[in-house]
Amino acid sequence: MDGALGGFNRLYGVFLRGVRSLDWLGPLALRLYLAPIFILSGMNKIGSVDDVAAWFGNPDWGLGLPAPLLMAWLAILTELVGGVALLLGLGVRLAAVPLMVVMAVAAVTVHWQYGWSALPDQTLVMPWEWRQDLIAEAAARKGRAVELLKEHGNYGWLTEAGSFTVLKNGIEFAATYFAMLLALLFSGAGRFVSLDYWIWRHCAK
Repeated sequence: MDGALGGFNRLYGVFLRGVRSLDWLGPLALRLYLAPIFILSGMNKIGSVDDVAAWFGNPDWGLGLPAPLLMAWLAILTELVGGVALLLGLGVRLAAVPLMVVMAVAAVTVHWQYGWSALPDQTLVMPWEWRQDLIAEAAARKGRAVELLKEHGNYGWLTEAGSFTVLKNGIEFAATYFAMLLALLFSGAGRFVSLDYWIWRHCAK
């Protein structure tokens, strides 16, 4: 028994050493996943900054935020600069903080009222979903929309690139991006494939 346990411990030690030698892949994957999301989001907003500011400021159909034009530009620059920083691996821990703030604000002000799930097409509802009623409502609306599209449109062509769905628009995506940014805040950009790593190597000499 002791021999088997010792053999397992040795194998597990080899496994851990191998994983540790590749620990830079985790932060790299997170950065490459998040960077284009934030860059594209910022670029989309910069093309319609007046509309974004109007939505930020309007209390009736928007968010009712103060200084909406300033808030719009802060969101745009945070996403653009933060996304580029993630891509390059430069100042990743610093960039993660304002990006996390943007995700938290988006989750609370935009998505919270719709609950957790972003999509209603789920066979298993999360136990922390606080708007399960919207899942049923979105499913009903999707069913009716599919009926109309099949009756009056070319449904085969419409769904060639993917199935039709109705967004529930909960905080799921914002919360996921927040968690990924939180991991980067503590791990940093990772070794080898980041400017942070090479700057640190140069300064440590």
